[in-house]
Amino acid sequence: MQRSAPSRARADERRRLERVRPVGARGWGIVAAVATVVLLIDQLSKLLVVRFLGPTGPIEEVVLIPGVLRLFYVENTGAAFGLFQGRNPVLATVALLVVVALAVWFRAVVSWWPGALALGLQLGGAVGNLVDRFRRGFVVDFIDFSFWPTFNVADSAITIGVLLLVVLLVWPDLTRLSTDEATAKRANAERQTR
Repeated sequence: MQRSAPSRARADERRRLERVRPVGARGWGIVAAVATVVLLIDQLSKLLVVRFLGPTGPIEEVVLIPGVLRLFYVENTGAAFGLFQGRNPVLATVALLVVVALAVWFRAVVSWWPGALALGLQLGGAVGNLVDRFRRGFVVDFIDFSFWPTFNVADSAITIGVLLLVVLLVWPDLTRLSTDEATAKRANAERQTR
């Protein structure tokens, strides 16, 4: 027996609403989990780079794609892409303020898993580079594309998180509905299926 078009539409709408269901308080758990994973991967990768590619390491560089991609130890005392070299105390303070501002300013996006993922990536990356600034006095960068400034795992996480957040803010309908609208549509879909 084939369902009618309105019945299929209601079922499709119900499935769509299930995908965008808010995560509520669990959102901060997602933020913390993602940030922790990013921080651990970032710090472990930097530890390995310092040990093997650093000034006293046995290897100068690891060429992954000749002429395009290599792993190479760099001490970055500046900001992203080597800007503001030698301003580590100021940059550390700014990074700390950015971490706090991100958590406060974008707390509303945490109620939806894509927003929680975006914020977790940004916080994990910011804290990873902040740990370097306080512990070493510089950030360890090591991923070197021939056509791009050298960066690290934390920088990648921050960039991906920012891009995801921009998508969420510019096209909110792609990932979520307002809580009231989602609740109303879900209740209406359930009533119609009875």
